Amino acid sequence: MLRGLYNNIYTNRRVLITGHTGFKGSWLSLILHKLGTDVYGYALDPPTDPSLFVEANIGELMTSTIGDIRDYNLLLETLKKIQPEIIIHMAAQPLVMESYRNPRETYEINVMGTVNLFDAARQVKSVKVILNVTTDKCYENKEWHWGYRENEPMGGYDPYSNSKGCSELVTSSFRSSFFNPKDYSKHGIALASARAGNVIGGGDWANDRLIPDFIRSISKGEKVKIRSPFAIRPWQHVLEPLSGYLALCEKLFTQGPAFAEAWNFGPDDKDAKNVEWITNTICNLWGEGAQFEIDKNPQPHEANYLKLDCSKVKAELGWIPRWDIETTLKTIVQWNKSFLSGSNMRTITEKQITDYFM
Repeated sequence: MLRGLYNNIYTNRRVLITGHTGFKGSWLSLILHKLGTDVYGYALDPPTDPSLFVEANIGELMTSTIGDIRDYNLLLETLKKIQPEIIIHMAAQPLVMESYRNPRETYEINVMGTVNLFDAARQVKSVKVILNVTTDKCYENKEWHWGYRENEPMGGYDPYSNSKGCSELVTSSFRSSFFNPKDYSKHGIALASARAGNVIGGGDWANDRLIPDFIRSISKGEKVKIRSPFAIRPWQHVLEPLSGYLALCEKLFTQGPAFAEAWNFGPDDKDAKNVEWITNTICNLWGEGAQFEIDKNPQPHEANYLKLDCSKVKAELGWIPRWDIETTLKTIVQWNKSFLSGSNMRTITEKQITDYFM
């Protein structure tokens, strides 16, 4: 148990995670279980094989409903049955490259899935907090060398990034139209969004992502192929934004409309590194002759430079990153080497959670 954290607001609280079978959702489910929460999930089957959800047997720690966020009737039925007090919405198509292959599905999931959830929540009186998790890529990226603030315009070049910008606009519209802070006494729902990206950690096996691609290649004794070696990203361990989401939901639950806004969660500027630096560092940490090479094949457009300004969340929420990029990469190497050696992955994952919070 993570006793005393978040003023015990999550103890015996009914929390619904959409996308609980995914990488971030699995980590969040474990954290909430350790906080003494009644954890519920709504998602499709795990998106990868292997998956953290299966490897750590997370399903036995919560009540899991397998369903599509696009299935409005099942979603509404599930919410009415669960009567959640807090909803953390992470069900999404989360990959840039996949959005080029399947743009329509990406928009259906990331935009209309969000609309479905918000509209269903309007009909369930137990709901007090909704947090929509989007991405740092939702901004209109002008390749600035400074971080984007929460009041910058939405945009997105590729379908994934743009769909998340659209999801942010949906959030703003529902907040104004149905969950307006001025009418909080009538509807009782605080709606916020959280923007974080380039989240890395053990248990991520998604395709077309740097760390999972690295692990797959190294485990086969192959060189890692990287694209966009000089692209700079705000890398952060998965526990960083998750700790921020929980801090924000605590405030939304206790203070409501005062925190019903958009929030950035990102690393300190010094930890925004380019892809080549990240890959070279992991190779050195992994050892065993791990090497990489640059993929010379033509690639779809991806931003070269992206950073977040997290001044607001530090000043108003008191959230700050705990693990620098070196610590983050060390824990990822440790996690994956433990997995490859056949360790109990729930034990390993829970230990990293405890190390982070304590």
